Amino acid sequence: MTASDLPVDIVRARRHGIADLLARTAARLPARTAVVEGPLRQTYAELDALVSRTAGALAARGVAQGDRVVLFARNSHGFVVAYFALARLGAVSVPVNFMLTTSEVAYVLDHSGAVGIIAGTDLLDVAAGALAEAAPPRIALRAALGGGRAGWEDFAALGAERGHPVPDPALEDDDPVQLMYTSGTESRPKGAIMTSRNLIAQYQTAIVDGGMSADDVEIHAMPLYHCAQLHAFLTPDIQLGATCLVLPGPDPATLLATIEAERVTKLFAPPTVWIALLRHPEFGTRDLSSLRKGYYGAAPMPVAVLAELRRRLPGLALYNFYGQTEMSPIATVLGPADQERKAGSAGRAALNVETRVVDEADRPVEPGTVGEIVHRGPHTMLGYWRDPERTAEAFRGGWFHSGDLGVLDEEGCLTIVDRKKDMVNSGGENVSGREVEEAVHAHPAVAEVAVFGVPHPYWIEAVTAVVVAKPGHEVTAEQILTHCRARLAGFKVPKFVRLTEALPKNPSGKILKRELREIYRDMAEEPSGDRGGHI
Repeated sequence: MTASDLPVDIVRARRHGIADLLARTAARLPARTAVVEGPLRQTYAELDALVSRTAGALAARGVAQGDRVVLFARNSHGFVVAYFALARLGAVSVPVNFMLTTSEVAYVLDHSGAVGIIAGTDLLDVAAGALAEAAPPRIALRAALGGGRAGWEDFAALGAERGHPVPDPALEDDDPVQLMYTSGTESRPKGAIMTSRNLIAQYQTAIVDGGMSADDVEIHAMPLYHCAQLHAFLTPDIQLGATCLVLPGPDPATLLATIEAERVTKLFAPPTVWIALLRHPEFGTRDLSSLRKGYYGAAPMPVAVLAELRRRLPGLALYNFYGQTEMSPIATVLGPADQERKAGSAGRAALNVETRVVDEADRPVEPGTVGEIVHRGPHTMLGYWRDPERTAEAFRGGWFHSGDLGVLDEEGCLTIVDRKKDMVNSGGENVSGREVEEAVHAHPAVAEVAVFGVPHPYWIEAVTAVVVAKPGHEVTAEQILTHCRARLAGFKVPKFVRLTEALPKNPSGKILKRELREIYRDMAEEPSGDRGGHI
């Protein structure tokens, strides 16, 4: 007998999904504080009841198991409720970066086949434009987090409705529960299919390898649309019964004040935010003694910053989580004991992951040899939504191919060398070089462009474009930037633009970005504000 042959009642009895984690914690720890946002303090019992009422109201509006619903909002208590309510319904949540443009959101709506959208009130103009631009889907729901307006329901009002049946879906372990859109080398993002099986396996890893516990009090300030904050921290906290402090963003002054006021024990942030905290004038005046566990990822922690953190917060245990969306996202972990000894490393394969470095023929290479990083284990996504060809390529040989280049040492610790997929990681956000190149190429005066990342003291990597103008045409760096701002989300717009006569190429005509990275590696050390010019 296979899982698909099981009677529905057995499937329901064995169900172990995202919403079940909340329900079980509410049953164990009903009076414990689950979520704090400003003056709101909600227990696990209260949160669970609100999620059930909201799920019933969503079902009454036609949202059914398997339907895709876009979440387009900044961090809030409402975002958390929407995320768990869609899971309780058996619907597929589609978190979307709130920095995307109208056309970028329209693509996700169209590609996912969404039947609804829950958007923040500050994003309703973008959301409405995206709905108008996308191919007309069967939109059963248009709800606004933070209050409704014409054509949009107030999402909070859904949770006040009573009497709707609470959904009880027969959700199997590998049924899709979320689509996480990730930028790659292509000009359009891919939808990574998440299931209960891969997400919950990843939660186990986060809890064990990250030293997490039920008495944690954690700030959730990085975007919840991103798999790192949502799946490496928020949902594991909910499963454990920890307290989640939801902030709209990582403002350094607010973070420091919240750590002191709420006796926060745990914080995740990319290196850029840790640097901002260290540089803030209140860092040395706030009582941060409660902070026991700190996590970073998305980019390596500069060794000098790591040393400063250890010196100024001696009681802080640091963890580096490396991975990607397709791994839910944790793949390797560098724990507290190895932070100095293996500084710059991404650590060893995580609890439920196997990691290898392979050559072009997918054969394992010897320690010390650079190759592509591949993983396998239950963390891995189910595949790419509506994209069987890229799914097959990513999983060839029974391993998930990360697209990153790395090297393993004799102890099995991984160091990331380069990004095979030509990704730029700027301030913790992945930016597809090819996507930016296509936007720049759309300028009528541009003949060629190469986009890559250069080291930056704050952004870690800065998106940089080197442009060749068409013969007989003139264009300035500022004109390129203005052109990009109209077509790309702000974090994708190049930090630096350089104009040149020609790009370095190999004999086959391929642009040699490695040479460009070397030429421009000291770009960030140039005078502030210099974003244009010729080489």
